[in-house]
Amino acid sequence: MGLLKNLPKVDKFVNNKAFEELSKQLITSISKDTINQYRQDILDEKIQDFTQDDIINDVLKKYQDITKPSLQKVINATGIIVHTNLGRSLINPDSFDRAKKVATSYNNLEYSLQEGKRGERYEHIVSTLQALTGCEDAVVVNNNASAVFLILNTFAKNKEVVVSRGELVEIGGSFRVPEVMSQSGAKLKEIGTTNKTHLRDYENAIDEDTSMLMKVHKSNYSIEGFTSEVSYEEIIKVAQEHDVIDYYDMGSGHMIDLPYNLDLSEPSLIKYMKHKPSLLSFSGDKLLGSVQAGIIVGKKELIAKIKKNQLLRMLRVDKITLAILEDNLTSYLKGQTQDIPTLKMLHEDVKTLEQRANTLKQSIEDICKCEVIKTQSLIGGGTTPNKKIPTIALTLEYKDYKANKIEKLLRKQNLIIRIENEKVLIDFRSIQEHEIKEIQEIIRGVFN
Repeated sequence: MGLLKNLPKVDKFVNNKAFEELSKQLITSISKDTINQYRQDILDEKIQDFTQDDIINDVLKKYQDITKPSLQKVINATGIIVHTNLGRSLINPDSFDRAKKVATSYNNLEYSLQEGKRGERYEHIVSTLQALTGCEDAVVVNNNASAVFLILNTFAKNKEVVVSRGELVEIGGSFRVPEVMSQSGAKLKEIGTTNKTHLRDYENAIDEDTSMLMKVHKSNYSIEGFTSEVSYEEIIKVAQEHDVIDYYDMGSGHMIDLPYNLDLSEPSLIKYMKHKPSLLSFSGDKLLGSVQAGIIVGKKELIAKIKKNQLLRMLRVDKITLAILEDNLTSYLKGQTQDIPTLKMLHEDVKTLEQRANTLKQSIEDICKCEVIKTQSLIGGGTTPNKKIPTIALTLEYKDYKANKIEKLLRKQNLIIRIENEKVLIDFRSIQEHEIKEIQEIIRGVFN
């Protein structure tokens, strides 16, 4: 019972000088809980002795843990460029700075500077997308899943949408095409088989209830062997002949040629726009290399109907997203694709990666056993499924530590690596050049 008498009164305790610069309300709440926990531990005979400084330090630690940002910067040393768990595409700092000027000032988000009256927020990216793709009009929502839902709800509510069975995909977060269709009010009409769908399947499926022929990009898997699918160009032609809408959910559509023959498995937005499709949608933060967004391009009369859908107000993007997206699209328009970090990493020469790996090796090989190796990595983000690209990695060993232990130690310092064949790999395909010095300091700090 003597220890209980030593517990401080909360109202006096919170006035300690150690808490002067901190939130009084939060300190009071934490102090109450901490002192109550000390009281319970004393009664349970878990504590034999303590000082007031012990309680102060416990309160300060809890305060720091609570107020520390949960969303933090990490170094992506996995080699996966579009890493969904690590925020997908990087934003160019210059693009962000330009967007910051807009976001921290009043701006013409929905105001026409030419006409001096209310304008439309989507106008800021439409002209750029028209110049890039040849589309008639465009609209942007918060991600491609929203784009899919909005398009189906606008044009196929209580109507049939024809989709190949081989394209009824499920992507991350249990996002399933059939369930999205159901939620949107559209009626799914499956055609073909899992491995084979023919043009005649689309033609035979069209009747008076058909609203749309939909193609879905197989973003996270591939079907190989005895297979066949109908090209989007052929679907467009059939749709036009039967006066129905054609729509391609492209997933991670890209605008420039990709290295390592990746164009063979990843659809090109520019390629398909030449065929005058009804509607296309794709993600902003995958191979486009911009912010999270769902971009819809297509025929003007169809985009106009989408803009009238009341759901658009719930799914629309804000000024920061539009500012960064416009800046990135302008880089494409100017041919300055080196300003898009995702594309820069994807096109980085293997020799350059090897030089960077050797630089890091030379700076840490006195404390760790390491070796520069040639290997392969995936792009990630549901793009180019099962297609690997060449990369350079640095293996890392320390004493008798197992790979999982090293991974955990580095992860605590926000350095995210990958383990391959029970070896720790620091993959340079996804590492920024300015991060090499930071990685060196992390490794030396962990193992010294």
